[in-house]
Amino acid sequence: MPALAPTVYVAEIIWLGVVPDTETSLRSEPRTSVHVTFDGFEGEDHSGRTRPSCVRVKSQHPKGTEIANVRQLSVVSQEELDLIAVDCGLDAIDPIWLGANLVVKGIPDFTHVPPSSRLQGPDGVTLTIDMENRPCVLPGREMEKDQPGHGTRFKAAAENRRGVTAWVERPGNLQIGEQLRLHVPDQPEWSAPRKIL
Repeated sequence: MPALAPTVYVAEIIWLGVVPDTETSLRSEPRTSVHVTFDGFEGEDHSGRTRPSCVRVKSQHPKGTEIANVRQLSVVSQEELDLIAVDCGLDAIDPIWLGANLVVKGIPDFTHVPPSSRLQGPDGVTLTIDMENRPCVLPGREMEKDQPGHGTRFKAAAENRRGVTAWVERPGNLQIGEQLRLHVPDQPEWSAPRKIL
């Protein structure tokens, strides 16, 4: 019995990019197409099968521990970028400021799609969504370089709109204009109350 169910939702790819070197800059460089391997996007600094743990998983692993890389990609939605732009007082958010790899259009409330959902392309390339990507101040600093006075608003404006992190389940190719079908886990929501230590 299948554990994932295809949905009626498709995401059109409207922007692609890679961050060549995070030590130099968070900024993405635009691409019209990308080759996708099990390590991630070719030329992307976040690629690789493993990575050192960071603040996102500090409750599970000491910083710098080698862990599986489920943060190969940063995926954001155009609809949510438009909302962030309004709250930042801008006409638009340039995805390069966010270090984005993929901007999609067409899936409502994209940041909150269930973890372990898949986005699958025409050639079978499949991206697995790990979790919501939490906003931080770094994209705001990049924004501030091009739009002085607006970058400080980013973190608050991006709350619940920052998109998701993802990793590659199946290699292939992606190009602007293609559509990705959303597949979601076929399971009920967890009913236990959250009790955080």
